[in-house]
Amino acid sequence: MPVGKHLTADKAYDEPGAGESGAGTAVNKPAGDTGSIIIVVGTDAPLLPHQLARLAKRAALGLARNGSYAGNGSGDVFLAFSTGNKAANHNSTTTIESLSNNDLDPVFLATVQATEEAIINALVAAKTMTGMDGHKAVAIDHAALQKVMKKFNRLQPVTR
Repeated sequence: MPVGKHLTADKAYDEPGAGESGAGTAVNKPAGDTGSIIIVVGTDAPLLPHQLARLAKRAALGLARNGSYAGNGSGDVFLAFSTGNKAANHNSTTTIESLSNNDLDPVFLATVQATEEAIINALVAAKTMTGMDGHKAVAIDHAALQKVMKKFNRLQPVTR
């Protein structure tokens, strides 16, 4: 759903041909990539270090599903850890368990989906903030977001 093309009133940067709501407080977009993200993936699945490295790479797919292309200037960092072998430590010999590589697909899928959802949750939960030199990031207007979601038949009623 192209939310960014419709909620343009308080975009951080202008884009050519952007949306319906017209000019807001946006300024001209700087050349190149403008941000970075740190994504930490935690799991209780018993995974080995090489499997955790593979898992961390899958977080980039969740970021991409939200529109990122990881530009040249991006300093994105992806980390993964597991609590699946609580008895493992560096001071003694111990037996650990691990999923087989053939059983990792559901963990990879869950990582992509959880990353995508976590980014969306952070965007929706964010508050307006003013940073250094008066630079302001305006929070998403929830009423405007719901209006766009309705337009695209993506707003489902809450049932209890």
